Amino acid sequence: MPRRWFAFTGRRAAVPEEKASRAGPLIAWTGAGRPAWTPRDYGALAREGYQRNPFVHRAVRLVAEGVGQVPLVLTEGGRELDAHPALDLLARPNGRDTRTSLLEAIAAHLQIAGNAYVELVAVDGRPAELHVLRPDRVRVVPGADGWPEAYDYSVGGRTLRIPLAAERGPAPVLHLSAFNPLDDHYGLAPLEAAQVALDVHNTAAAWNKALLDNAARPSGALVYSGPQGLSDDQFERLRRELEEGFQGARNAGRPMLLEGGLDWKTLALTPREMDFVEARNMAAREIALAFGVPPMLLGIPGDATYANYQEANRALWRQTVLPLSARIAEALGGWLLPAFGDGLTLAPDLDQVSALHGEREALWRRIGAASFLTEDEKRAAVGYGPRAAAERGTRSWT
Repeated sequence: MPRRWFAFTGRRAAVPEEKASRAGPLIAWTGAGRPAWTPRDYGALAREGYQRNPFVHRAVRLVAEGVGQVPLVLTEGGRELDAHPALDLLARPNGRDTRTSLLEAIAAHLQIAGNAYVELVAVDGRPAELHVLRPDRVRVVPGADGWPEAYDYSVGGRTLRIPLAAERGPAPVLHLSAFNPLDDHYGLAPLEAAQVALDVHNTAAAWNKALLDNAARPSGALVYSGPQGLSDDQFERLRRELEEGFQGARNAGRPMLLEGGLDWKTLALTPREMDFVEARNMAAREIALAFGVPPMLLGIPGDATYANYQEANRALWRQTVLPLSARIAEALGGWLLPAFGDGLTLAPDLDQVSALHGEREALWRRIGAASFLTEDEKRAAVGYGPRAAAERGTRSWT
């Protein structure tokens, strides 16, 4: 996959060698080979889940696009900042991505792989560009104490080691991982937890497709009505032909040519008894459960957990999107902001989330009617700093 490195205006001529990514020279190479970085293969999960299963695809997109839509607010000493180099970096992390696409990629990798890696390109110790790395190309290198001391980035049969220790500024790589009770370095993705349901759903779909391709005929039994039993050679030949030509989803429903003395007796369950549709819906609900997405939002029929789509959408944002957004913002802020100064924090701006406008409006009314609270206490209750700090900032608050 080709990579892109765009220098900021006026800087490329001065320090071209300091602007290049350590992993950049490797990314132009393509070829076979994929490092195994978790017990389950990332490529297989991405193909079977995100690329082939519509419910996984939609669940990942709902969560990732929601995280990308959440505005981030930068505060310093209780006051919000409208203009700051850190905000400029997040708004345009590199020559290709925007803040939205950067956050979407991080959230999507966490959903599919359980891990997300962000590479920092620095100029004179100051953060200049951010790039999201594919999780299957990154491997943690533990040190003597067991904690990570470097990351190996592999592509096209070549490997580059990126030490975590930086001479100045933040570490060159930020690693975000979902909680994994059985691994010290790699996270557990929701897609891994949903793998059984994913296999059931995909297999049921493949079986149904095979039946449709072969006239939807069920299986049965061969009954021999000849004067004497089959010889060993005849029995083995018949068994081999059945296994090779009529067994498995690929051969489901294929017509069979019977020899003398053989009779076909249908034994398979009817489609109603097998009830593939309900089995697929149950597997789809389990997939939605693993990703924290209300089944109603994925179009799964027969689920009446939520009264309406508005409640389901609010549950998605409150229980899944906002916690993930807050975690990503906290990780990015703790990693990058110390390079820009002390006292800076990065967090989601809940007042700008359209899905929460009803809740925020109700909160503002309740807090505004609380006469026993001071003005600064009311501001703190809705997530703002003291008025004196806000008046020193560049953003007004009314």
